[in-house]
Amino acid sequence: MTGTRTLLLDPGLDLTLRPMRYPHFYDRYRDAIKNTWTVEEVDLHSDLADLRKLSPAERHLVSRLVAFFATGDTIVANNLVLNLYTHVNAPEARLYLSRQLFEEAVHVQFYLTLLDTYVPDDAERHAAFAAVENIPSIKAKADFCFRWIDSLSDVRRLETAEDRRAFLLNLVCFAACIEGLFFYGAFAYVYFLRSRGLLNGLASGTNWVFRDESMHMAFAFDVIDTAREEEPDLVDDAFADDVRRMMMEAVDCEAQFAQDLLGGGVAGLSTTDMRSYLEHVADRRLERLGFPAAYGSRNPLAFMELQDVQELANFFERRVSAYQVGVTGAVTFDDDF
Repeated sequence: MTGTRTLLLDPGLDLTLRPMRYPHFYDRYRDAIKNTWTVEEVDLHSDLADLRKLSPAERHLVSRLVAFFATGDTIVANNLVLNLYTHVNAPEARLYLSRQLFEEAVHVQFYLTLLDTYVPDDAERHAAFAAVENIPSIKAKADFCFRWIDSLSDVRRLETAEDRRAFLLNLVCFAACIEGLFFYGAFAYVYFLRSRGLLNGLASGTNWVFRDESMHMAFAFDVIDTAREEEPDLVDDAFADDVRRMMMEAVDCEAQFAQDLLGGGVAGLSTTDMRSYLEHVADRRLERLGFPAAYGSRNPLAFMELQDVQELANFFERRVSAYQVGVTGAVTFDDDF
């Protein structure tokens, strides 16, 4: 199939970094190092007074949000280890994936600290960590994730085109649907609260997570682009249809979560607006993958464009130097927010 040239999805474990076949993956790794941060830099205790001011509906929103955060990145990390690291056959790409796994661990630590700070009751904290079992709207999202993790459970080597398509669908799911939609929905709630002057500590930590997740998504899209360039026949009309259905199912899952979070009536944020925002984001992901938009929905959440313009406006197109640690240079992003 590949002759003497090793392709990105060929089975095996290429260990040769020189000559480097995919220098853009190594550049992603170096950019990620520049974005190093620690949970100890985030002051969540400043949020405690705000929590006491929230309405019952707003407290429900925050409770559900932190329950999702408690397990979301752990699921991503599991897929990273079980599937991505196994099948992306380039040492420079595995360097980035190793760094991403570290970042997922930092996120898990951040959400653990968030729960310990926000939820003093042990039983409530335990319930939050068990959300994938006892909160239907979070269970639906987790089941969606697990189904795509399990889709590769019997695939040990990507020997056939069918296996490689299955791997790419898994990667699309985690990049576009989970990191690119589920987490973006969660970020919208955080920045909505910040737009009202609430929970600035949570928003400060989320800025770091936002930066990491955008880089994870950009790397995954790079992998997809590279695989498509090397093996164009992998992506056909049937694949495009599968991606469209997957994305629409993800939107429905996240809209169900929005109904749970906002069903009690949160002033200033409606389930209709959240649905439109999710459809808008889904269209951006489909377009990035080279497929037609599914919805044609606008972004109704002005605060996602305007809140803290330095960090969010044109997030993926501008060059950023904030938050870089101990290095010179800049991180660039190339997807529309």
